[in-house]
Amino acid sequence: MKNSMLFWTRPVIVLLGALFCCFLWGSASPAIKIGYQVFGIGAGDTAGRILFAGVRFIIAGLMVIGYDCIKKKRFTYPQKQAWKKVALLSVFQTSVHYILFYMGLAYTSGVRGSIINSVGTFFSIFLAICVFHSEKLSLQKAIGGILGFSGVVLCVTGGSFDQMLQGGFQFAGEGALLASAFCEAMAGNLIKKISSTEDPVTMSGWQFLTGGITLVLIAKLMHGQLYLQSTSGIPLILYMGFISAGAYTIWSILLKYNPVSTVTILGFMNPIFGVLLSVIFLHEAAEAKSITGLFALALVCAGIVIVNRKPLKS
Repeated sequence: MKNSMLFWTRPVIVLLGALFCCFLWGSASPAIKIGYQVFGIGAGDTAGRILFAGVRFIIAGLMVIGYDCIKKKRFTYPQKQAWKKVALLSVFQTSVHYILFYMGLAYTSGVRGSIINSVGTFFSIFLAICVFHSEKLSLQKAIGGILGFSGVVLCVTGGSFDQMLQGGFQFAGEGALLASAFCEAMAGNLIKKISSTEDPVTMSGWQFLTGGITLVLIAKLMHGQLYLQSTSGIPLILYMGFISAGAYTIWSILLKYNPVSTVTILGFMNPIFGVLLSVIFLHEAAEAKSITGLFALALVCAGIVIVNRKPLKS
């Protein structure tokens, strides 16, 4: 235990671990959009998107449960009283969250998706203050939240509300991503509350699995199908499972051994990685290089840093 603490509290390990998690999360948007091509999922194929998400989270759940079992040297599962919490988490963190997220990405770019998805950080602060009462409002959090939301608004409107009203904003695209980020923020606050009495890794693994199974069943009722267009689809879906399983596990270990603000302040790299990877793999350089896109990204990153920064001592 002591050796683990010494390892995971080393500044270089905290930095590299957090950046690795941000890279994984940042790669989600381009990976999903590539997956739509590899599995032949069209923009209007709702059932196919839900099935795609379900398979991913079944894999993620099995990965986390497998890690948990190996680490504890026994088969791990939630206790009887915890299954209601697993079901609640699976709704917000997996089922509804990713139905909205996958739908949104089908109607917008990877760059936009990466920036808009980061609004979850600010929704999380809002919910922690106003709903869960686990944090108090401060000037620092207010300033960070305003900056971050301004960046997302700039991204959504393109700097002009007229453009948004003329089709620059779609409820099936940007609107779904905003709702998805709200669900993710709700899940984050629920995990923080539940982890005081339950093992967060065990809970997360089983909620990924149950949420994934739920998505697959919904997709099958809608006659959803996946058509593998290339053998690259197999390593892609495994990687996508690892995005959730690997990032969550490493992030939770870092939070266990380090002050929360020390880890979460590095979350500003999440949208940066998302934009960079969208440029590389989705060829969206034009959107990423625009003055509006760069300024929106800068505002979001600044907001994340400010809300997570340790308060200055007077």
